[in-house]
Amino acid sequence: MYNKNAWEKYDEKELEKLMSFNDDYIDFLSNFKTEREITNFSVEILENNGFKNLDSVKELKAGDKVYAINREKNVMAFVIGKEDVLNGINILGAHIDSPRLDLKQNPLYESNEFAYLNTHYYGGIVKYQWVARPLAIHGVVIKKSGEKIIVNIGEDDNDPVFCITDLLPHLSADKNQKSANTVIAGEDLDLTIGSIPSKNDEKEKVLANIKSILVEKYNIEEEDFVSAELEIVPAGKAKSLGLDRSMVLGYGHDDRVCAYTSLKAILDLDETPNRTSCCILVDKEEVGSIGATGAHSKFFEYILGKLIMKAKGEFNDLMLMELITNSYMLSSDVSAGYDPLYASVFEKTNSSFLGHGLTFNKYTGARGKSGCNDANPEFIAKIRKVLDDNNVYYQTAELGRVDQGGGGTIAYILANKNMNVIDAGIPVMSMHAPSEAVSKADVYEAYLGYIAFLKYIA
Repeated sequence: MYNKNAWEKYDEKELEKLMSFNDDYIDFLSNFKTEREITNFSVEILENNGFKNLDSVKELKAGDKVYAINREKNVMAFVIGKEDVLNGINILGAHIDSPRLDLKQNPLYESNEFAYLNTHYYGGIVKYQWVARPLAIHGVVIKKSGEKIIVNIGEDDNDPVFCITDLLPHLSADKNQKSANTVIAGEDLDLTIGSIPSKNDEKEKVLANIKSILVEKYNIEEEDFVSAELEIVPAGKAKSLGLDRSMVLGYGHDDRVCAYTSLKAILDLDETPNRTSCCILVDKEEVGSIGATGAHSKFFEYILGKLIMKAKGEFNDLMLMELITNSYMLSSDVSAGYDPLYASVFEKTNSSFLGHGLTFNKYTGARGKSGCNDANPEFIAKIRKVLDDNNVYYQTAELGRVDQGGGGTIAYILANKNMNVIDAGIPVMSMHAPSEAVSKADVYEAYLGYIAFLKYIA
């Protein structure tokens, strides 16, 4: 159903399913806040549902379920279909990184009897939103011996939390004259981590005490930060939003809401599909999809090459290009949900609304569609028919008014390989903020729409 309020369609039984699905999503959003955490969760749930590591199988046949991972930050999962893989596969692709703060390689310092961790923000954050709020540290520290120390501080009820302090309004006359993007400087986003001095005779006593805690409690030496990957994220759990509990408020909807629904869709296929189904979870979208774990990585073609070899018994570059050319993909990424409090930046007839279902962006880009993928109408028509046939609610949108800005996703990267791709995700309010909002109806409709796409697009 196109551009209608999805809440109107649910009977009591379906509403119960919707709420249960979102309860599970809230647990996921609360417990998995980094790329590594989501990758490890994905592997566990895939294996619990009968998926095997692709490297452990010699050949592939219809009905087989396999997965591959890359550096604990990428996941590719497949359900092998009845048709020849060279006829193309149906792909759901989402990213699992979110805007945050990262620790610098030499982060520890003391200033006026406070100990701090120095940070570098990752992705398009609004810097002033990250001050004066409880924060947690997630990630890994790799020792020279190769030992991996998993860090998660600030989520358990018995854990401390951390914060970036802000200036009191009584003394902020000069600060208040600054523009919003300069009121907090990037170099001022430093994490307060302690204030008790060591009893030993050392120059920086608070820092000395913090270092001893790191060694004694966490087995982390100061030099270990050089080979660490530690992310600063909002502490605490996602919650139902509104007296009617119709929405979810939490950190990382962009783009874990699409990652979760995409992964659940491939897990919940109830029969062997005609075309091979695929779910891809990638990293680094918020900084340009670069690097070994971003969508630009050759990992995608590498795994597809393995898939062809194990399904066909042979491989060449022409086969790979044939598979890619014949494939269909939903770039499962969020869209900007219409916010009545900021109506001036939206063009209302081409905006996505919370509660109206899965959102399609024919193109994203900025100011004249710069940097966009522009989906073919023939592909869109196929999707419309499948969603209408399966009673999935959906809508279309652009990312705000033409001259206001814009943005991009991973869609163009796969489209550049000659694949049919369109953005299809969930509208989000307060996108890139430490707490974002989505509609539970949209989460559920996206899940239903992704299943229909995997099963029926041909």
